[in-house]
Amino acid sequence: MYELVQVSPRDYYIESPAKIGLVCLTDNDVCLIDSGSDKDAGRKVRQHLDANGWHLVAIYNTHSNADHIGGNKYLQAQTGCRIYAPGIERDFTLHPILEPSFLYGGFPPRELRHKFLLAQESEAEELTADLLPEGFEMIPLPGHFFDMVGFRTPDDTVYLADCLSGRETLDKYRIGFIYDVAAYLDTLERMKGMTAKTFVPAHAAACGEIAELAQYNIDKVNEVQGDILALCDKPRSFTDVR
Repeated sequence: MYELVQVSPRDYYIESPAKIGLVCLTDNDVCLIDSGSDKDAGRKVRQHLDANGWHLVAIYNTHSNADHIGGNKYLQAQTGCRIYAPGIERDFTLHPILEPSFLYGGFPPRELRHKFLLAQESEAEELTADLLPEGFEMIPLPGHFFDMVGFRTPDDTVYLADCLSGRETLDKYRIGFIYDVAAYLDTLERMKGMTAKTFVPAHAAACGEIAELAQYNIDKVNEVQGDILALCDKPRSFTDVR
């Protein structure tokens, strides 16, 4: 865990529960795509930076879930890097209490205020396409969360954030968190037609082809949808509820 994996001359990811992208901008300057789940993840990133003589200039957050922004505060304090997040994701990054509050629908109880749902606050600026490094492309990936995005680098690596999950995860849990199901399915359909030298999903193995896994995610969503609709069609009695 937290091994540094190179996928192109300038592109890497750090193997972790939510993969962290790392892109070399110059011989010394690098940026991150997300920062991991907490301060410990940030320390692991810092070890790779120090070992390679790299200077972290920016973190580009794909979205504001705690497992993607949890290392922000530590790394910003240690390196002075700037942090960027798109749209409403910036607001959640500035005020991370919004994530468990949104999930709960009110003030979150203590059981929801832990590092997996509540990151530390970090100073983030709103991410727009003109603020990206030269040659980067920002890819809208709506569905999983409000304004989630991915990134294509000049080496044709595409960091896909949480727009799909690996087969093993889907087979075990069947369903993940989806904010907007219709937008999520539209994003997956777009993924099926996308090409890149390497795809790096946050929660699946890096690969050269993404269409088959995108379809598997679509099939799982439709399968769960069918189960929910079947349950809704069945008459329920108070005895059934008990």
